[in-house]
Amino acid sequence: EVQLQASGGGLVQAGGSLRLACVASGIRFADYTTAWFREAPGKEREVAACRRSTNGRTWHADSVKGRVTISSDNARNRVYLQITGLKPEDTGVYYCAVGNFTLLALCETSLFYDYWGQGTQVTVSS
Repeated sequence: EVQLQASGGGLVQAGGSLRLACVASGIRFADYTTAWFREAPGKEREVAACRRSTNGRTWHADSVKGRVTISSDNARNRVYLQITGLKPEDTGVYYCAVGNFTLLALCETSLFYDYWGQGTQVTVSS
């Protein structure tokens, strides 16, 4: 059984930083494309960043570009999302996801992901 466990969310002030972590069981991140999505209140889930495992290439949404780093620790089978310069509009539930595809152009589309974590809440106060 594949399980993804996201953690690291919390309440932070604007300008602060967080590092979200996603731990997997039953699957190796090194074999898949991984992503962090977020869902703000009243809005659709959108991708923040994704990472292709085969070559380490990454993609970031314009809304977080320059403030977000997606990385992985294959030895520990973990994927991270470091967010700096947090803004109130970054508030939402953040989900890690894994998909069996390599074309980064597909990473914005949630339908291509096979497994999802349960989400971790990030709240940014102004």
